Amino acid sequence: MSKSDTVDNNSSAVLVELISAKVGSIGVVTLNSEKTLNALSLEMVRIIADTLKQWQENDDLKAVILRGAGNKAFCAGGDVQALYASAINQVDGACVEAEQFFYEEYQLNYLMHTYEKPIVCIGHGIVMGGGLGLLASASHRVVTNTTKLAMPEITIGLFPDVGGTYFLNQVPYNLGYFLALTGAMINAADTLFCRLAEFAINQENIDLLINDIVDISFQEDIEVNHRLITEVIDAKSLNEKELEASVIRRQLPLLERVFQNNSLCQIVAEIENFDESNEFLRRAKSTMLAGSPLSLIAIYEQLKRYRFSDLQTIFEGELILATNLVRHPDFAEGVRALLIDKDKSPKWAYPHYTSIPSSIIDSLFAPPWSENPLSKALN
Repeated sequence: MSKSDTVDNNSSAVLVELISAKVGSIGVVTLNSEKTLNALSLEMVRIIADTLKQWQENDDLKAVILRGAGNKAFCAGGDVQALYASAINQVDGACVEAEQFFYEEYQLNYLMHTYEKPIVCIGHGIVMGGGLGLLASASHRVVTNTTKLAMPEITIGLFPDVGGTYFLNQVPYNLGYFLALTGAMINAADTLFCRLAEFAINQENIDLLINDIVDISFQEDIEVNHRLITEVIDAKSLNEKELEASVIRRQLPLLERVFQNNSLCQIVAEIENFDESNEFLRRAKSTMLAGSPLSLIAIYEQLKRYRFSDLQTIFEGELILATNLVRHPDFAEGVRALLIDKDKSPKWAYPHYTSIPSSIIDSLFAPPWSENPLSKALN
């Protein structure tokens, strides 16, 4: 690897480097909080966003690489403990810090989705929640043989946000609903099958891949540079036979049939009948049934209502739902049961999703402000 310069960002939680490449330079952003599995704090979101904005204007910089420190995780999601602290200390009904986090995180995701220069995101190990939001936002989405990916927000009274409404609706066979409603954890081959990434490499080859990208003869044409990076990653990529077998592919006949249903009641009934002897299906069913009934409906409705919406409208809709859900008691209770007291026995506000009044559901999708804060921010 060529000589690199560390950019001072006054935080060890995100490392920012400029690497002198064969032509121009490459920017490398490393999430650097191994103890928290590189979970995103508001400070980290701000550093990444500010860095990307600066690099977009730097003509010498040809591409960006986003990675996570350590061997265990790219990013396990947002800093849920911080969101919890905000949820239990509301100010006039608002979770000020949590809502600010969503507001800025979604701007970062949108920036990445619409970024002109190539962004290569390497999602090794655990990739959950906000980590998948980063991976899905990149132009070149790379997983490794160690990847374990999930969107388990139903367990804490939230929903798969960070653009999940967009990219989960692009998963074939309606399987985005399966991933969202059950929080199922999938491997690298599953991730490729679900089109949540285009490439898979050996984790031990991450640094070699970065070296190869640095060695590209980049051009002035950004689209050409996108293609050059694709060729380099392709050369390091594993085929499906070299990866642990896709569990999703093995269960596809069943899952395809279940998620052809066009009502939540039918889908839930089918999941409740999953074979207990199949560990993958048993876990999926167990997670869904133990999750927040309010989240169950919110997840289904969010994916359905915004299925054909544009990206900006989706993020604006996610901010509405995230704000309303984080203010609801189910979120704090879900985090308490899973991460604070760890008794794994949440007392949800509603015993079953069929007991939730339609007025409550409608209120989740009603803006809690006169104007959506993202409307101006994303223009």
